[in-house]
Amino acid sequence: MTDDDRDPASAALEADRRALLRGALLAPLVCASPAMARALGDPGPSASPLAPGEALAIDAGQALLPAEEGRHHVRSDITLVVRDGQIEAVRTGAAKGVRTIDARGLLVLPGFISGHTHGCSATPTRGIIEGGRSFARPLELVESLPAEQLDALTAYNVAELLLSGATTHVEMSLSLRQAQSYVRVARRWGVRCYPGGMVPGIARLFPIWFRQDDQVLFDSEADTLREIADNLAFAESVNGVDDGRIRPQMTPHAADTQTPATMAAFAAAARKLGHGVHTHLSQSARETATVRRLHGMTPTEWFQAHGMLAAGPFFGAHMVGLDLAVDAPLLREAGAVYAHCPSAGGAGGPTQPYPEALAAGLAVNIGIDTHSNDYVENLKLAVLYGQARHSLLAEHSAAKLQRPTIDDAVAGATRVAADGLRRPDLGRLAPGARADLVGIDVTSPLVGVGARPPEPLHHLLYANGSAVRLVMTDGQLQVNGGRFLVDDLSRVVREGGRVVSELWARLGREGWLTQ
Repeated sequence: MTDDDRDPASAALEADRRALLRGALLAPLVCASPAMARALGDPGPSASPLAPGEALAIDAGQALLPAEEGRHHVRSDITLVVRDGQIEAVRTGAAKGVRTIDARGLLVLPGFISGHTHGCSATPTRGIIEGGRSFARPLELVESLPAEQLDALTAYNVAELLLSGATTHVEMSLSLRQAQSYVRVARRWGVRCYPGGMVPGIARLFPIWFRQDDQVLFDSEADTLREIADNLAFAESVNGVDDGRIRPQMTPHAADTQTPATMAAFAAAARKLGHGVHTHLSQSARETATVRRLHGMTPTEWFQAHGMLAAGPFFGAHMVGLDLAVDAPLLREAGAVYAHCPSAGGAGGPTQPYPEALAAGLAVNIGIDTHSNDYVENLKLAVLYGQARHSLLAEHSAAKLQRPTIDDAVAGATRVAADGLRRPDLGRLAPGARADLVGIDVTSPLVGVGARPPEPLHHLLYANGSAVRLVMTDGQLQVNGGRFLVDDLSRVVREGGRVVSELWARLGREGWLTQ
């Protein structure tokens, strides 16, 4: 999309975003010494905003580059040249005559892709559901917030995603209102996303999902069809804006909260939008059993029967109740992606079938879900939880399990997810790819050893989002030297925290916190 193609609102929003970046982009980091500044990726005091067509070089100490047979490998002393939102060149040695970011203390990777996020819903539940309380009531209260407070909450959560290196979000907001809020924030900060509002939305979800009588589901059909139409109308209004960074998907909550009519409506809407479907898929054995009882097939088979596995990218989260023998061949053939979310139940939640999915040859991405927005932490948890599950079950399970590695998790966070989105220009550091990348400090205390490591990916198992120093989407720096560039982070934290405090106070008045 060219500047001339943009609607006036899009053009104004882009102008506001660029004005903000002019004040912060490439700003020098104040730190203890020039050496520490270099380690943290400080561009230096002479940096200024890039002019259109101007190149920027990133001098990476180590970088994750594509290798043969769809794999990747780490190479040292790599320079990435970025121009007009793309990676123009990948070379060894320093670039001459080009403005350069010194990232010699960092491991630079393709920007991470989270295959399952719920926008503004993490912080209202974080720290209050781990003792066994349900997340339902806090999430219902979020939906009642006025738009300004909803945006403040969304901004806090999206900032966390960016600060931990997630540059692309496959986003299932919990309602149309929350999807609209998410898109407002994403456009302001230059986030790449595949957003959609969950249907049924959170205000209607729980009586349908946890019903005791299926008549509740059938009686909900008319309202669900209206929600689908409303979500499609919003999706069409933002489809492809901001140079294609916003590409909405259709997002049914799950198969067990749909009827044949609503599934058909979702399929038609997905075909019209062209960016596929994002859902919770067999997120429990109960869901799979319910769909089999009502429709004589698994949730995967039901989505296939309605043509949704072939309507574009297909991302399914959790898959705890998947029938591997029946479902895995269908998902493999469709190029569907399993979004594995290791912190889905909050800290200490149950494990998910990551080792089984790898062994079955599924395309597996690491997703966020709700309570934790730290993408690096979730990469680590996916590997550690997966290895523990493999150790406990491999000898006794009827299903084959594969022991996950950090290489599996990083591939899932980059190339695998990009291929699932049908985006060969994402998930890799290569000429012609979009300039989406993350730089992580793998040398400093607690993560590294004070020297460049021979196997830097393994150091991600000791890291979390606080080790992220550099984040770029479409060639625009959003984080540099660990500093959040696209907004006033102290204000984002203050306003987002105020909203959560008010929500928690209301929960206290209702007696919910004493449960």
